[in-house]
Amino acid sequence: MPAMRRPFVMAATALAACTATALTLGLTGPAAAAVDGGARAARHTVEEPSLTGSVKLKRQPGDNVHFTLDAHGFADQARGTFRVSHYVGKDWGGYMKGRIDCLVTGGPVAVATGVVTESHFKNTPGMPKVGDLKGKRFGFTVLDSGKKDRLGYSWAMDGLPKKSVGKCLGSAPFETMEKGDFNVEHWMPPRPAEK
Repeated sequence: MPAMRRPFVMAATALAACTATALTLGLTGPAAAAVDGGARAARHTVEEPSLTGSVKLKRQPGDNVHFTLDAHGFADQARGTFRVSHYVGKDWGGYMKGRIDCLVTGGPVAVATGVVTESHFKNTPGMPKVGDLKGKRFGFTVLDSGKKDRLGYSWAMDGLPKKSVGKCLGSAPFETMEKGDFNVEHWMPPRPAEK
């Protein structure tokens, strides 16, 4: 390489190295902090567990079952509401709604219970008779799996909602959804340090 070109190549190499260093430092310095700070502010932090959403279960035509859950808070400090409706054709069906009294999450799974504050079912011959459900506690279990969520409820083995359950008890999430979505936000309180 001629002697004249050598200083030019060295200067170009030095300039490239300085530019790369400046760009790297620039992106890790104050400019990057402003960009990263914005990303951090946009990140969602969970301060309590929650289970929210509305779905229609996958059933035969004419058999319409809907669940809406809005639960927030940990264990027996949970609060919120639920609503369940089940109609078969135009002759049988009704709804129940109530207040959430317990919520526990584990990753994408949530178990909530609630006490019925209002229920109304229209009975018809040949269909199951649903009595007054007011004051009974029922459980709901949700597997939040994107658009393929699953749901379970405590009266699955009874066929009808009749028996109350303990707080935060539900069944395996065996039902699939026709439409709608649930969202589970997992949170657990910090564990006390071991002594």
